[in-house]
Amino acid sequence: VPLGVFWSIFLGLVWLHLLEVPDPSVVPHYQAGVVAFGLSAIIELLGEPFWVLAQAHLFVRLKVIAESLSVVSKCILTVILVVLYPQWGLYIFSLAQLLYVSVLVTCYVIYFVMFLGSPEATKKSFPVARMTALLPNLVEDETFVNWKEARLTWSFFKQSFLKQILTEGERYVMTFLNVLNFGDQGVYDIVNNLGSLVARFIFLPIEESFYVFFAKVLERGKNVKDQKQDDVAMAANVLELLLKLVLLIGLTITVFGYAYSQLALDIYGGSMLSTGTGPDLLRCYSLYVLFLAINGVTECFTFALMCKEEVDRYNFVMLALSFTFLCISYFLTHWHGSIGFILANCFNMGIRIAHSIHYIYDYFKESTYRPLTGLLPSPFLVLIYIISGVITGFSEVFFCCDKGWMARLIHISVGTLCFAATIITMFCTETKLIHFVRSQ
Repeated sequence: VPLGVFWSIFLGLVWLHLLEVPDPSVVPHYQAGVVAFGLSAIIELLGEPFWVLAQAHLFVRLKVIAESLSVVSKCILTVILVVLYPQWGLYIFSLAQLLYVSVLVTCYVIYFVMFLGSPEATKKSFPVARMTALLPNLVEDETFVNWKEARLTWSFFKQSFLKQILTEGERYVMTFLNVLNFGDQGVYDIVNNLGSLVARFIFLPIEESFYVFFAKVLERGKNVKDQKQDDVAMAANVLELLLKLVLLIGLTITVFGYAYSQLALDIYGGSMLSTGTGPDLLRCYSLYVLFLAINGVTECFTFALMCKEEVDRYNFVMLALSFTFLCISYFLTHWHGSIGFILANCFNMGIRIAHSIHYIYDYFKESTYRPLTGLLPSPFLVLIYIISGVITGFSEVFFCCDKGWMARLIHISVGTLCFAATIITMFCTETKLIHFVRSQ
Protein backbone atom coordinates (compact mmCIF):
# COMPACT_ATOMS: atom_id res chain seq x y z
CA VAL A 1 0.00 0.00 0.00
CA PRO A 2 2.77 2.54 0.76
CA LEU A 3 4.27 1.80 -2.65
CA GLY A 4 0.84 2.19 -4.17
CA VAL A 5 0.42 5.60 -2.57
CA PHE A 6 3.83 6.68 -3.86
CA TRP A 7 3.18 5.55 -7.42
CA SER A 8 -0.33 7.00 -7.45
CA ILE A 9 1.00 10.42 -6.45
CA PHE A 10 3.99 10.23 -8.79
CA LEU A 11 2.06 9.07 -11.85
CA GLY A 12 -0.77 11.47 -11.05
CA LEU A 13 1.69 14.36 -11.21
CA VAL A 14 3.08 13.01 -14.48
CA TRP A 15 -0.40 12.84 -16.03
CA LEU A 16 -1.33 16.30 -14.77
CA HIS A 17 1.86 18.23 -15.45
CA LEU A 18 4.02 16.41 -18.00
CA LEU A 19 1.55 14.87 -20.44
CA GLU A 20 -0.88 16.66 -22.69
CA VAL A 21 -4.01 17.73 -20.80
CA PRO A 22 -7.28 17.73 -22.80
CA ASP A 23 -9.11 20.97 -23.40
CA PRO A 24 -11.40 21.55 -20.36
CA SER A 25 -14.25 22.52 -22.68
CA VAL A 26 -14.01 19.11 -24.37
CA VAL A 27 -13.05 16.93 -21.39
CA PRO A 28 -14.09 18.72 -18.19
CA HIS A 29 -12.89 17.74 -14.71
CA TYR A 30 -9.82 15.92 -16.03
CA GLN A 31 -7.73 16.72 -12.94
CA ALA A 32 -10.39 15.36 -10.59
CA GLY A 33 -10.57 12.21 -12.68
CA VAL A 34 -6.84 11.58 -12.39
CA VAL A 35 -6.98 12.02 -8.60
CA ALA A 36 -10.04 9.77 -8.27
CA PHE A 37 -8.51 6.93 -10.27
CA GLY A 38 -5.29 7.16 -8.27
CA LEU A 39 -7.31 6.95 -5.06
CA SER A 40 -9.27 3.98 -6.39
CA ALA A 41 -6.02 2.13 -7.06
CA ILE A 42 -4.98 2.63 -3.43
CA ILE A 43 -8.35 1.39 -2.15
CA GLU A 44 -8.10 -1.68 -4.35
CA LEU A 45 -4.64 -2.43 -2.97
CA LEU A 46 -6.15 -2.57 0.52
CA GLY A 47 -8.20 -5.55 -0.58
CA GLU A 48 -5.32 -7.35 -2.28
CA PRO A 49 -4.46 -9.67 0.67
CA PHE A 50 -8.06 -10.86 0.81
CA TRP A 51 -8.11 -11.43 -2.95
CA VAL A 52 -4.91 -13.49 -2.75
CA LEU A 53 -6.35 -15.61 0.06
CA ALA A 54 -9.54 -16.17 -1.90
CA GLN A 55 -7.60 -17.18 -5.00
CA ALA A 56 -5.25 -19.52 -3.16
CA HIS A 57 -8.10 -21.33 -1.42
CA LEU A 58 -10.40 -21.43 -4.45
CA PHE A 59 -13.15 -19.22 -3.02
CA VAL A 60 -14.66 -18.93 -6.48
CA ARG A 61 -18.14 -18.08 -5.24
CA LEU A 62 -16.81 -15.17 -3.18
CA LYS A 63 -14.95 -13.80 -6.18
CA VAL A 64 -17.96 -14.10 -8.47
CA ILE A 65 -20.31 -12.42 -5.98
CA ALA A 66 -17.87 -9.63 -5.08
CA GLU A 67 -17.02 -8.77 -8.66
CA SER A 68 -20.62 -9.06 -9.82
CA LEU A 69 -21.87 -6.71 -7.10
CA SER A 70 -19.12 -4.20 -7.75
CA VAL A 71 -19.62 -4.21 -11.53
CA VAL A 72 -23.40 -3.94 -11.24
CA SER A 73 -23.07 -1.09 -8.73
CA LYS A 74 -20.66 0.72 -11.02
CA CYS A 75 -22.91 0.32 -14.05
CA ILE A 76 -26.05 1.43 -12.21
CA LEU A 77 -24.37 4.53 -10.81
CA THR A 78 -22.89 5.38 -14.21
CA VAL A 79 -26.26 5.11 -15.95
CA ILE A 80 -28.04 7.17 -13.29
CA LEU A 81 -25.46 9.96 -13.33
CA VAL A 82 -25.20 10.03 -17.13
CA VAL A 83 -28.97 10.39 -17.41
CA LEU A 84 -29.44 12.91 -14.59
CA TYR A 85 -26.18 14.88 -14.63
CA PRO A 86 -24.49 14.52 -18.05
CA GLN A 87 -22.66 17.81 -17.51
CA TRP A 88 -20.57 16.23 -14.77
CA GLY A 89 -18.33 14.59 -17.38
CA LEU A 90 -15.44 12.69 -15.83
CA TYR A 91 -16.93 13.10 -12.36
CA ILE A 92 -19.40 10.39 -13.34
CA PHE A 93 -16.81 7.78 -14.25
CA SER A 94 -14.57 8.75 -11.35
CA LEU A 95 -17.35 8.26 -8.81
CA ALA A 96 -18.36 5.01 -10.49
CA GLN A 97 -14.79 3.70 -10.28
CA LEU A 98 -14.54 4.65 -6.61
CA LEU A 99 -17.83 2.88 -5.91
CA TYR A 100 -16.60 -0.19 -7.80
CA VAL A 101 -13.43 -0.64 -5.75
CA SER A 102 -15.19 0.24 -2.50
CA VAL A 103 -17.87 -2.41 -3.01
CA LEU A 104 -15.25 -4.94 -4.12
CA VAL A 105 -13.01 -4.45 -1.09
CA THR A 106 -15.99 -4.29 1.28
CA CYS A 107 -17.30 -7.65 0.04
CA TYR A 108 -13.95 -9.33 0.68
CA VAL A 109 -13.55 -7.71 4.10
CA ILE A 110 -17.06 -8.64 5.26
CA TYR A 111 -16.62 -12.23 4.10
CA PHE A 112 -13.32 -12.76 5.88
CA VAL A 113 -14.51 -11.00 9.04
CA MET A 114 -17.31 -13.56 9.21
CA PHE A 115 -15.23 -16.51 7.99
CA LEU A 116 -12.05 -16.22 10.06
CA GLY A 117 -12.44 -17.92 13.40
CA SER A 118 -15.65 -19.66 12.35
CA PRO A 119 -16.16 -23.43 12.71
CA GLU A 120 -15.89 -23.77 8.93
CA ALA A 121 -12.46 -22.12 8.92
CA THR A 122 -11.34 -24.35 11.79
CA LYS A 123 -12.59 -27.43 9.98
CA LYS A 124 -10.65 -26.47 6.87
CA SER A 125 -7.51 -25.70 8.94
CA PHE A 126 -7.43 -22.25 7.40
CA PRO A 127 -3.93 -20.76 7.84
CA VAL A 128 -5.21 -17.36 9.02
CA ALA A 129 -7.16 -17.23 12.27
CA ARG A 130 -7.72 -13.48 12.81
CA MET A 131 -8.01 -10.37 10.68
CA THR A 132 -5.06 -8.84 12.51
CA ALA A 133 -2.85 -11.58 11.07
CA LEU A 134 -3.27 -9.94 7.67
CA LEU A 135 -1.74 -6.70 8.91
CA PRO A 136 2.03 -6.06 8.77
CA ASN A 137 3.75 -7.45 11.87
CA LEU A 138 7.11 -8.58 13.19
CA VAL A 139 7.61 -12.20 14.23
CA GLU A 140 10.09 -13.06 16.95
CA ASP A 141 13.15 -15.11 16.00
CA GLU A 142 12.66 -14.26 12.33
CA THR A 143 14.42 -11.73 10.16
CA PHE A 144 12.59 -8.60 9.13
CA VAL A 145 12.63 -9.78 5.51
CA ASN A 146 12.44 -13.36 4.28
CA TRP A 147 15.02 -12.98 1.53
CA LYS A 148 14.07 -16.16 -0.29
CA GLU A 149 10.48 -15.02 -0.60
CA ALA A 150 11.62 -11.48 -1.36
CA ARG A 151 13.73 -12.66 -4.31
CA LEU A 152 10.85 -14.73 -5.65
CA THR A 153 8.50 -11.78 -5.21
CA TRP A 154 10.95 -9.52 -7.03
CA SER A 155 11.10 -12.01 -9.91
CA PHE A 156 7.34 -12.06 -10.21
CA PHE A 157 7.21 -8.27 -9.92
CA LYS A 158 9.60 -7.88 -12.84
CA GLN A 159 7.58 -10.39 -14.81
CA SER A 160 4.31 -8.61 -14.00
CA PHE A 161 5.81 -5.24 -14.93
CA LEU A 162 7.02 -6.52 -18.28
CA LYS A 163 3.75 -8.34 -18.85
CA GLN A 164 1.93 -5.07 -18.20
CA ILE A 165 3.98 -3.40 -20.91
CA LEU A 166 3.23 -6.24 -23.29
CA THR A 167 -0.47 -6.16 -22.44
CA GLU A 168 -1.06 -2.40 -22.30
CA GLY A 169 1.99 -1.19 -24.21
CA GLU A 170 0.01 0.40 -27.01
CA ARG A 171 -1.67 2.72 -24.51
CA TYR A 172 1.70 3.99 -23.33
CA VAL A 173 2.76 4.55 -26.93
CA MET A 174 -0.48 6.46 -27.56
CA THR A 175 -0.10 8.50 -24.38
CA PHE A 176 3.55 9.44 -24.51
CA LEU A 177 4.24 9.61 -28.27
CA ASN A 178 0.94 11.13 -29.46
CA VAL A 179 0.76 8.86 -32.51
CA LEU A 180 -3.06 9.16 -32.54
CA ASN A 181 -5.26 12.15 -31.90
CA PHE A 182 -7.88 12.03 -29.16
CA GLY A 183 -10.63 11.19 -31.67
CA ASP A 184 -8.81 8.14 -33.02
CA GLN A 185 -7.89 7.13 -29.48
CA GLY A 186 -11.57 7.29 -28.57
CA VAL A 187 -12.58 4.99 -31.44
CA TYR A 188 -9.74 2.62 -30.57
CA ASP A 189 -10.79 2.53 -26.91
CA ILE A 190 -14.41 1.79 -27.82
CA VAL A 191 -13.41 -1.06 -30.11
CA ASN A 192 -10.85 -2.31 -27.61
CA ASN A 193 -13.42 -2.33 -24.80
CA LEU A 194 -15.99 -4.11 -26.95
CA GLY A 195 -13.50 -6.64 -28.23
CA SER A 196 -12.06 -7.37 -24.81
CA LEU A 197 -15.42 -8.27 -23.26
CA VAL A 198 -14.89 -11.93 -24.07
CA ALA A 199 -11.35 -11.83 -22.71
CA ARG A 200 -12.48 -10.23 -19.45
CA PHE A 201 -15.58 -12.31 -18.82
CA ILE A 202 -14.56 -15.71 -20.22
CA PHE A 203 -10.82 -16.08 -20.71
CA LEU A 204 -9.60 -14.21 -17.62
CA PRO A 205 -11.65 -16.27 -15.11
CA ILE A 206 -10.50 -19.46 -16.84
CA GLU A 207 -6.87 -18.35 -16.69
CA GLU A 208 -7.01 -17.31 -13.03
CA SER A 209 -8.89 -20.40 -11.83
CA PHE A 210 -6.79 -22.95 -13.66
CA TYR A 211 -3.53 -21.23 -12.74
CA VAL A 212 -4.40 -22.08 -9.15
CA PHE A 213 -5.44 -25.59 -10.21
CA PHE A 214 -2.17 -26.35 -11.99
CA ALA A 215 -0.13 -24.81 -9.17
CA LYS A 216 -1.86 -27.09 -6.66
CA VAL A 217 -1.84 -30.28 -8.72
CA LEU A 218 1.78 -30.11 -9.92
CA GLU A 219 4.78 -29.05 -7.88
CA ARG A 220 6.65 -26.01 -9.11
CA GLY A 221 10.20 -26.60 -10.33
CA LYS A 222 9.96 -30.41 -10.64
CA ASN A 223 10.12 -32.22 -13.97
CA VAL A 224 7.35 -34.52 -15.11
CA LYS A 225 9.07 -37.72 -13.94
CA ASP A 226 9.34 -36.48 -10.35
CA GLN A 227 5.65 -35.60 -10.11
CA LYS A 228 2.87 -37.96 -9.04
CA GLN A 229 1.82 -39.63 -12.26
CA ASP A 230 -1.88 -39.49 -11.44
CA ASP A 231 -1.55 -35.74 -11.02
CA VAL A 232 0.39 -35.46 -14.27
CA ALA A 233 -2.32 -37.38 -16.11
CA MET A 234 -5.04 -35.17 -14.67
CA ALA A 235 -3.15 -31.95 -15.42
CA ALA A 236 -2.38 -33.06 -18.99
CA ASN A 237 -5.99 -34.00 -19.64
CA VAL A 238 -7.30 -30.71 -18.24
CA LEU A 239 -4.73 -28.69 -20.18
CA GLU A 240 -5.60 -30.45 -23.43
CA LEU A 241 -9.32 -29.83 -22.99
CA LEU A 242 -8.80 -26.24 -21.87
CA LEU A 243 -6.73 -25.55 -24.97
CA LYS A 244 -9.43 -27.08 -27.13
CA LEU A 245 -12.13 -25.05 -25.37
CA VAL A 246 -10.47 -21.65 -25.72
CA LEU A 247 -9.33 -22.47 -29.26
CA LEU A 248 -12.90 -23.15 -30.37
CA ILE A 249 -14.21 -20.04 -28.62
CA GLY A 250 -11.48 -17.97 -30.26
CA LEU A 251 -12.08 -19.47 -33.70
CA THR A 252 -15.80 -18.83 -33.40
CA ILE A 253 -15.23 -15.19 -32.51
CA THR A 254 -12.66 -14.77 -35.29
CA VAL A 255 -14.83 -16.33 -38.00
CA PHE A 256 -18.10 -14.63 -37.11
CA GLY A 257 -16.50 -11.43 -35.86
CA TYR A 258 -15.12 -10.69 -39.32
CA ALA A 259 -18.53 -10.55 -40.98
CA TYR A 260 -20.44 -8.94 -38.13
CA SER A 261 -18.05 -6.26 -36.88
CA GLN A 262 -19.56 -3.50 -38.97
CA LEU A 263 -23.10 -4.45 -37.98
CA ALA A 264 -22.19 -4.61 -34.30
CA LEU A 265 -20.60 -1.16 -34.38
CA ASP A 266 -23.49 0.26 -36.40
CA ILE A 267 -25.97 -0.96 -33.80
CA TYR A 268 -23.76 0.13 -30.91
CA GLY A 269 -22.66 3.57 -32.07
CA GLY A 270 -24.27 4.35 -35.40
CA SER A 271 -22.47 5.56 -38.49
CA MET A 272 -19.84 7.38 -36.43
CA LEU A 273 -18.28 4.01 -35.55
CA SER A 274 -19.35 1.85 -38.49
CA THR A 275 -18.08 4.03 -41.35
CA GLY A 276 -14.51 4.83 -40.33
CA THR A 277 -11.72 2.57 -39.18
CA GLY A 278 -13.95 1.01 -36.53
CA PRO A 279 -15.06 -2.10 -38.49
CA ASP A 280 -11.51 -2.94 -39.60
CA LEU A 281 -10.31 -2.45 -36.04
CA LEU A 282 -12.93 -4.82 -34.66
CA ARG A 283 -12.21 -7.39 -37.38
CA CYS A 284 -8.54 -7.36 -36.45
CA TYR A 285 -9.49 -7.53 -32.80
CA SER A 286 -11.55 -10.65 -33.51
CA LEU A 287 -8.35 -12.30 -34.70
CA TYR A 288 -6.50 -10.94 -31.68
CA VAL A 289 -9.06 -12.62 -29.39
CA LEU A 290 -7.94 -15.98 -30.77
CA PHE A 291 -4.35 -15.19 -29.78
CA LEU A 292 -5.54 -14.01 -26.35
CA ALA A 293 -7.47 -17.22 -25.81
CA ILE A 294 -4.55 -19.54 -26.51
CA ASN A 295 -2.00 -17.39 -24.72
CA GLY A 296 -4.06 -17.21 -21.54
CA VAL A 297 -4.18 -20.98 -21.04
CA THR A 298 -0.64 -21.76 -22.17
CA GLU A 299 0.82 -19.04 -19.95
CA CYS A 300 -1.26 -19.98 -16.92
CA PHE A 301 0.19 -23.51 -17.10
CA THR A 302 3.70 -22.25 -17.75
CA PHE A 303 3.71 -19.71 -14.92
CA ALA A 304 2.20 -22.23 -12.51
CA LEU A 305 5.19 -24.55 -12.96
CA MET A 306 8.16 -22.24 -13.53
CA CYS A 307 10.76 -22.17 -10.78
CA LYS A 308 12.52 -18.95 -9.79
CA GLU A 309 15.42 -19.50 -12.21
CA GLU A 310 13.03 -20.11 -15.09
CA VAL A 311 11.04 -17.03 -14.16
CA ASP A 312 14.24 -14.97 -14.18
CA ARG A 313 15.22 -16.32 -17.60
CA TYR A 314 11.78 -15.59 -18.92
CA ASN A 315 12.04 -12.04 -17.61
CA PHE A 316 14.97 -11.44 -19.97
CA VAL A 317 12.89 -12.80 -22.83
CA MET A 318 10.02 -10.50 -21.88
CA LEU A 319 12.38 -7.53 -21.61
CA ALA A 320 13.53 -8.03 -25.19
CA LEU A 321 9.98 -8.72 -26.31
CA SER A 322 8.71 -5.57 -24.58
CA PHE A 323 11.23 -3.38 -26.40
CA THR A 324 10.45 -5.08 -29.70
CA PHE A 325 6.72 -4.74 -29.13
CA LEU A 326 6.92 -1.02 -28.37
CA CYS A 327 9.02 -0.41 -31.48
CA ILE A 328 6.70 -2.45 -33.69
CA SER A 329 3.68 -0.66 -32.22
CA TYR A 330 5.19 2.71 -33.06
CA PHE A 331 6.12 1.83 -36.64
CA LEU A 332 2.97 -0.15 -37.45
CA THR A 333 0.85 2.74 -36.19
CA HIS A 334 2.61 5.12 -38.56
CA TRP A 335 2.08 2.61 -41.35
CA HIS A 336 -1.51 1.53 -40.70
CA GLY A 337 -2.96 3.83 -38.05
CA SER A 338 -4.66 2.37 -35.00
CA ILE A 339 -4.91 -1.05 -36.67
CA GLY A 340 -1.14 -1.22 -36.25
CA PHE A 341 -1.60 -1.50 -32.49
CA ILE A 342 -3.71 -4.62 -32.85
CA LEU A 343 -1.31 -6.15 -35.37
CA ALA A 344 1.55 -5.48 -32.95
CA ASN A 345 -0.45 -7.14 -30.18
CA CYS A 346 -1.00 -10.19 -32.38
CA PHE A 347 2.75 -10.40 -32.97
CA ASN A 348 3.39 -10.03 -29.24
CA MET A 349 0.90 -12.75 -28.33
CA GLY A 350 2.23 -15.03 -31.05
CA ILE A 351 5.75 -14.89 -29.60
CA ARG A 352 4.46 -15.51 -26.08
CA ILE A 353 2.36 -18.44 -27.27
CA ALA A 354 5.38 -19.92 -29.05
CA HIS A 355 7.44 -19.67 -25.85
CA SER A 356 4.73 -21.29 -23.73
CA ILE A 357 4.12 -24.06 -26.25
CA HIS A 358 7.86 -24.78 -26.30
CA TYR A 359 7.85 -24.98 -22.49
CA ILE A 360 4.82 -27.30 -22.42
CA TYR A 361 6.32 -29.52 -25.13
CA ASP A 362 9.60 -29.82 -23.24
CA TYR A 363 7.79 -30.49 -19.98
CA PHE A 364 5.72 -33.40 -21.32
CA LYS A 365 8.18 -34.84 -23.86
CA GLU A 366 9.45 -37.45 -21.37
CA SER A 367 5.92 -38.63 -20.66
CA THR A 368 3.24 -40.28 -22.75
CA TYR A 369 0.93 -37.26 -22.54
CA ARG A 370 0.54 -34.78 -25.38
CA PRO A 371 -1.79 -32.00 -24.19
CA LEU A 372 -0.84 -29.75 -27.11
CA THR A 373 -3.08 -31.88 -29.32
CA GLY A 374 -5.83 -29.72 -27.85
CA LEU A 375 -4.75 -27.10 -30.40
CA LEU A 376 -5.83 -29.40 -33.24
CA PRO A 377 -9.60 -29.19 -33.81
CA SER A 378 -11.52 -31.73 -35.83
CA PRO A 379 -10.88 -31.35 -39.61
CA PHE A 380 -14.61 -31.47 -40.28
CA LEU A 381 -15.18 -28.66 -37.76
CA VAL A 382 -12.45 -26.61 -39.44
CA LEU A 383 -14.26 -27.12 -42.76
CA ILE A 384 -17.50 -25.86 -41.21
CA TYR A 385 -15.67 -22.79 -39.90
CA ILE A 386 -14.31 -22.06 -43.39
CA ILE A 387 -17.71 -22.49 -45.02
CA SER A 388 -19.36 -20.31 -42.36
CA GLY A 389 -16.74 -17.61 -42.83
CA VAL A 390 -17.25 -17.56 -46.60
CA ILE A 391 -21.06 -17.53 -46.38
CA THR A 392 -21.21 -14.79 -43.74
CA GLY A 393 -18.62 -12.78 -45.65
CA PHE A 394 -20.77 -12.79 -48.78
CA SER A 395 -23.81 -12.05 -46.64
CA GLU A 396 -22.12 -8.93 -45.29
CA VAL A 397 -21.33 -7.72 -48.80
CA PHE A 398 -24.90 -8.15 -50.02
CA PHE A 399 -26.96 -7.28 -46.94
CA CYS A 400 -24.94 -5.05 -44.61
CA CYS A 401 -25.17 -2.35 -43.49
CA ASP A 402 -26.72 0.47 -45.52
CA LYS A 403 -29.58 -1.48 -47.11
CA GLY A 404 -32.16 -1.15 -44.36
CA TRP A 405 -33.22 -3.21 -41.40
CA MET A 406 -34.71 -6.03 -43.48
CA ALA A 407 -31.34 -6.66 -45.09
CA ARG A 408 -29.69 -6.55 -41.68
CA LEU A 409 -32.14 -9.13 -40.36
CA ILE A 410 -31.34 -11.39 -43.31
CA HIS A 411 -27.63 -10.97 -42.54
CA ILE A 412 -28.26 -11.83 -38.89
CA SER A 413 -30.35 -14.86 -39.89
CA VAL A 414 -27.57 -16.15 -42.14
CA GLY A 415 -25.11 -15.81 -39.29
CA THR A 416 -27.48 -17.54 -36.89
CA LEU A 417 -27.84 -20.54 -39.20
CA CYS A 418 -24.08 -20.78 -39.73
CA PHE A 419 -23.47 -20.46 -36.00
CA ALA A 420 -26.02 -23.17 -35.26
CA ALA A 421 -24.36 -25.46 -37.80
CA THR A 422 -20.99 -24.80 -36.16
CA ILE A 423 -22.29 -25.56 -32.66
CA ILE A 424 -24.01 -28.77 -33.81
CA THR A 425 -20.81 -29.90 -35.51
CA MET A 426 -18.89 -29.06 -32.35
CA PHE A 427 -21.21 -31.22 -30.27
CA CYS A 428 -20.81 -34.11 -32.70
CA THR A 429 -17.04 -33.98 -33.16
CA GLU A 430 -15.76 -32.78 -29.77
CA THR A 431 -17.63 -35.11 -27.43
CA LYS A 432 -14.78 -35.31 -24.92
CA LEU A 433 -14.70 -31.53 -24.62
CA ILE A 434 -18.48 -31.30 -24.23
CA HIS A 435 -18.33 -33.83 -21.38
CA PHE A 436 -15.54 -31.82 -19.73
CA VAL A 437 -17.52 -28.56 -19.93
CA ARG A 438 -20.66 -30.18 -18.55
CA SER A 439 -18.74 -31.69 -15.64
CA GLN A 440 -17.31 -28.35 -14.47
